Amino acid sequence: MSEHKIKVAVLFGGVSSEHEISLLSVESVLSNLSDEYEVLRIGITKDGRWVEYTGADNEITSQKWESDLSLRTAVVSPDRSHHGFLMLGKDGSCEVVSVDVCFPVLHGKHGEDGTIQGLFQLAGIPFVGCNTISSANCMDKEMTHTILEANGIRMAKWVIVNGEKMAHFEEFAQQAEEKLGYPMFVKPANAGSSVGVGKAHNREELKKACEVALKEDYKAVVEECIEMQEVETAVLGNAHPQAAGVVGELVPVVEFYTYEAKYIDGTTVLHIPGRVSEETSLELRQTAEKAFAAIDCEGFARIDFFVRKSDGAVILNEINTIPGFTSISMYPKLWAHCGLSYPQLLTRLIELALERGRKGADRADG
Repeated sequence: MSEHKIKVAVLFGGVSSEHEISLLSVESVLSNLSDEYEVLRIGITKDGRWVEYTGADNEITSQKWESDLSLRTAVVSPDRSHHGFLMLGKDGSCEVVSVDVCFPVLHGKHGEDGTIQGLFQLAGIPFVGCNTISSANCMDKEMTHTILEANGIRMAKWVIVNGEKMAHFEEFAQQAEEKLGYPMFVKPANAGSSVGVGKAHNREELKKACEVALKEDYKAVVEECIEMQEVETAVLGNAHPQAAGVVGELVPVVEFYTYEAKYIDGTTVLHIPGRVSEETSLELRQTAEKAFAAIDCEGFARIDFFVRKSDGAVILNEINTIPGFTSISMYPKLWAHCGLSYPQLLTRLIELALERGRKGADRADG
């Protein structure tokens, strides 16, 4: 029997505003990966340097890893015969390090927006998670709205805002008010994880919220405010996606689910299972599977919903193609509640990536 271990390149850090959350996620991932894998750790600094890290895992979240003396520059090779990375030593040496699969534990821009996925597809390396197009479409809230609504999936009423519309703000504000009414939520189209999100109760606040959101991206989505429960689902699979058998509910103590509330200050209470009827739970899970397939996701995604309090309507909020994997994250917790442990979940994700690779799912080849 061959003793070859599957070699997994785990990538962490990144240049997005969610760099620190990636460090928390990867610490949990590394501590739960099965010993059957050989792990190559690739760190990406905030200023975009890629390096191989061989130090202690517990020095990642503290940022001490960036000062490790053994760091080597790591470059994804586009040459498919390499099937991995070029490691550049300080002495001018260059080593080809092949891997079987990449696991990007990267959140936000340049992590789950299709950019790094395109790089892996170009290099012909299987990777965990959605492909280039679905990653990009899920990251872009305007595209998510457009594609899912075309497939009959209900989302919040919305309008788009950009620099051109801000140049004629009064006209834009009137249109938004007529369609949405106050209060409104303003969200950067491509920032992720509640970064730059604002709530507006009047025109003055709308302008400020739009200005903040447009610092994160060139366009933003303005949505109606819904009195609701916030519920999350976990979907896993390739051609036959399956939602976890329970949903989770988020109850922010603050007014809305900010980046800080989600990851930093602990002001969010989680309920697993979520406090919804069995009928609503089933609708949420079925809608999640439908959305996952409609936007062509693969591997995994956390799909977030609103359940409107007035009539119980299920309204899809967003799709996260690389959900948080910290010790308090909803995605692994939902699967663990259903009997799939954290280590088993990681193994399944890697299997799905390799399965897609064996089937030649690199659609960038045409």
